Amino acid sequence: MAEHLQLYLVMGSQNCYQDPIEVLQKAIQGGVTCFQYREKGSGAKVGSERGELGLHFKEACHSYGIPFIVNDDVNLAMELEADGVHIGQEDGMVQEIRSLIGSERLLGVSAHNVHEAEKAIKEGADYIGVGPMFHTSTKKDTEQVRGPIVIREIREVFPDFPVVGIGGISKRNAYDVVSSGANGVAVISAISQAENAIIAAQELKQEVEYGVLTEKSNVIRNLIKSED
Repeated sequence: MAEHLQLYLVMGSQNCYQDPIEVLQKAIQGGVTCFQYREKGSGAKVGSERGELGLHFKEACHSYGIPFIVNDDVNLAMELEADGVHIGQEDGMVQEIRSLIGSERLLGVSAHNVHEAEKAIKEGADYIGVGPMFHTSTKKDTEQVRGPIVIREIREVFPDFPVVGIGGISKRNAYDVVSSGANGVAVISAISQAENAIIAAQELKQEVEYGVLTEKSNVIRNLIKSED
């Protein structure tokens, strides 16, 4: 799963200034490696329109070979035959969600600290989304911002578990998140509201790849020091 977390787009139609299906297609062409359908908030589609848009999103994802994840809604995820579900701390018990979606689908869980991360991992999460990394206006119900230091704290306990940072991430700070140990970054407006989604995704991907290289270099350097 870790390789799919490099550039994770979270989006619904309410997040886009342009046609959301075109935004997603361009974003994937620019380097997005995973997509989460989050149709929530003012102006979001409901009922059959919500399901129809989800189907279009899934088709776009699968045509490029990337996972299609649904935010929170297990029933919608099963209806759309999504690749997985992502839930927050208030969206249900991890074990219960796992039993509903089965072992074949991915299960992502939001965590804000080491304790929540540990609990999610023990109960069956496939990856955790850690945040908020920075202040964000996209999501109103966020926890206190502590920044990439939370990634470091989680990495000390779980050095290899798939982790993606989320919250207020842009091309200006994506490097900080990944160089702190995250496998990648999850973004909303940095791509969904960009003038050109292809370029926005490409620029973010470059920062992520640079951050990954830096983190690997740091790990190797620390290993060498420990052997001296």
